[in-house]
Amino acid sequence: MELSPRLPLNDGHSIPQLGLGVYKIADALAADSVQVALEAGYRHVDTAALYENERGVGEGVARSSVPRADIFVTTKVWNDRHGYDETLRAFDESLAKLGLDYVDLYLIHWPAPRQNRFTDTYRALETLKADGRARSIGVSNFHPHHLERLLAETSVVPAVNQIELHPWLPQVETRAYNAAHGIRTQAWSPLARGRAIGNPTLDAIGAKYGKSAAQVVLRWHVELGNIVIPKSVTPARIRANLTVFDFALDPADHAAIAGLNSGERTGKDPDDLD
Repeated sequence: MELSPRLPLNDGHSIPQLGLGVYKIADALAADSVQVALEAGYRHVDTAALYENERGVGEGVARSSVPRADIFVTTKVWNDRHGYDETLRAFDESLAKLGLDYVDLYLIHWPAPRQNRFTDTYRALETLKADGRARSIGVSNFHPHHLERLLAETSVVPAVNQIELHPWLPQVETRAYNAAHGIRTQAWSPLARGRAIGNPTLDAIGAKYGKSAAQVVLRWHVELGNIVIPKSVTPARIRANLTVFDFALDPADHAAIAGLNSGERTGKDPDDLD
């Protein structure tokens, strides 16, 4: 049974709000983790060419008893494959590794602005969407000024903008821009690469509800309307991360979490990555 609600996208499709991230997990472990997650009630898996585990993700999908039509699979084109023709070839390679006929969401992983090719790359995504091999298309790590250019020079509004987002980096401006343009915000590194674990503020909030700090942060994302993809390879934690739809944070909790905002990133600024 699917346990996460689905959010509508601007193209008529929908996406499970909480999914499994598999950042740089080896193929064999990715296959096991995806299978565990799907059997636990997840219906959304997020991978990328960079992660070098698309084969494992595809194997986990194939192994599970969940029908392919019920599973939302995302992958991404890496920076070294920007450009129209290169992106089409990169997509073919990803699809072959996944062993799928289509993906539910295909993203530009980073804008790589100094290459000055992300609009050409996005036009390839538009072609893939028109062909039906990518049901939805979008971007990742795009600042509002990258999106401004994309919207001016291409035809399809991205369905999703996946960005680093957690209590220390709440991305208020980018979330507002996304919302104003009908773009869903998706959070990577939603737990700040483990920084949330053991945080006294989050632990205190969790104690009120019998929840962990990680579950508190995932609930915070859900209540903000973010799509969220926590990574784990531990079956118990994979299952626990999905148990965030049976409680609600109060205004004092949100205020306390807002106090963690420091603007600190765990990754690079999108303007700095080629």
